[in-house]
Amino acid sequence: MTYSFLSRTRIVSLGLLVLALILIGKLFLVQVVHKNSYSERADRQYATPSSDIFERRTIFFERKDGQLVSAATQTTGFKLAITPNKIVNVENVYQKLAGKITLDHGSFVAKASKKDDPYEEIADRLSKEQADAISAEKISGVSVYKEKWRFYPGDTLASHTLGIVGYKGNEFSGRYGIERQYNSELSRDVDNPYVNFFAEVFSNINETLFKKSKPGGDVVTTIEPAVQGFLEKKLSEVKEKENVDAVGGIIMNPKDGSIYALSAKPDFNPNNFSQETDASIFANPLIEHVLEFGSVVKPLVMAAGLDTGVVTADTKYNDRGFVIIDKKQINNFDKKGRGNGISMQEVLNQSLNTGMVFVYQHLGKQNLHDYMLSYGVKEKTGIDLPNETSGLVSNFLKSPRDLENANASFGQGVSFTPMEMIRALASLSNGGNLVTPHIVKAIKYDDGTEKVLSYPTKPTKISGKTSEEITRMLVNVMDAYMKNKITNLEHYSIASKTGTAQVAKEGGGGYYEDRHTHSFFSYFPAYDPKFIVFLYAVNPKGVPYAFQTWSDPFLDLSKFLINYYEIPPDR
Repeated sequence: MTYSFLSRTRIVSLGLLVLALILIGKLFLVQVVHKNSYSERADRQYATPSSDIFERRTIFFERKDGQLVSAATQTTGFKLAITPNKIVNVENVYQKLAGKITLDHGSFVAKASKKDDPYEEIADRLSKEQADAISAEKISGVSVYKEKWRFYPGDTLASHTLGIVGYKGNEFSGRYGIERQYNSELSRDVDNPYVNFFAEVFSNINETLFKKSKPGGDVVTTIEPAVQGFLEKKLSEVKEKENVDAVGGIIMNPKDGSIYALSAKPDFNPNNFSQETDASIFANPLIEHVLEFGSVVKPLVMAAGLDTGVVTADTKYNDRGFVIIDKKQINNFDKKGRGNGISMQEVLNQSLNTGMVFVYQHLGKQNLHDYMLSYGVKEKTGIDLPNETSGLVSNFLKSPRDLENANASFGQGVSFTPMEMIRALASLSNGGNLVTPHIVKAIKYDDGTEKVLSYPTKPTKISGKTSEEITRMLVNVMDAYMKNKITNLEHYSIASKTGTAQVAKEGGGGYYEDRHTHSFFSYFPAYDPKFIVFLYAVNPKGVPYAFQTWSDPFLDLSKFLINYYEIPPDR
């Protein structure tokens, strides 16, 4: 009897202790952790519903020295609201307000005429000076309240990557980019102060004790703001100079997939995204759109030939300027032959389609398919951004004919996203490994802890030896090109290749004769690469070949990266 009584006493005591701990924890959250938030909400609880109070965590860029720079954050300002039934002279009030802020007369009159409506918002995102000026007038029926909103300090900088926050129906959350991909981490679900505190505690004991909520925190990206800004500057220059339809670029660490910069033009300003008339501009073409890139595919196929041993850099063939496959003629870009004794090195140097068909014929369909699939050409890269798509490669993978496979060997008839392309090409530089491109480096949780994210890497079919050999060949390509260029990069080994591809007609039916996509990739220092750069321009006007579009912008980019990161010469 005594034992039973003591047991019950202990159980009740334990229960009371648990409840006390819960209450103390809740009070700590309210009075310490969320003190500022609750205070701000209390200031306006009688004017604005709590659901309108904006709370969201920060997205950071990271400088090369590790310093964090705000990329998306909350900012505080003021908004103007009216109580229509307290306004006696609508026109007089309008004139007083219009002298201090920009107001649409018709809209103001319509809202002020709703005499049964106790609350109408007139203007938002006002400065303190504007708010003070309006408050000083002491106009009956006019009130100014504090508000918060999402702010992007860089305006258009990395807009496709960051995304936006907005409504979809009644749901307010991240809609594109990081804002969407990491919405659960960035959302700040602050407890509602209008709910009876004790009722909330007791009604949620089960959830508090047995359910683990997903933690939230600030998002730290791999984007280096200075690099991002320089890349965007170069892309904008190319867009204007060559009058291109679209242009884009990616700068990545080829060893681990960390992305320092990525951009596509045209872009948008997430601070004023409502001004955009075409929602398609919010889509990220670097991961959502596919293009044929042409000759930048050649090193992937050449590496397969090297790896299987069917060719070496010195293997020679007779270049007649064309080759017949399945009764169809495949030509070099200039329809000219170079004669007998043309090496595989010259095939890359001069970007000869016939030479790549030669490699394919010795490689065979199965080897071509196996190696290309190992580069990840049929799969998504796994980048931590929403709406990623994968390349269109079934044209050659499923074809029983040689023609489609021969075309694929020099980059025709196969389409990839720019992100897929840079990932595949990076494997040539890093010993044959397929990295996972990524934007986010870490999550800094609200409790002060930090989680550094890790991303998988898997091997391709090429060996480390093949990676070194194809790199040597691509350095030779750059060296041959630089003979006629005055640069200060002679003491750096730079691997590179250009690509010029016809643009496929919309809906199928062949290619436009006068539209091309100009692409370029490079990694350097070639034998211990710190960067891989991929650039493309859709339909440049007046320049037929990719090296004309990208030579100077790339040299500017490479010099900037080498100087900014203080990369020592390697030769």
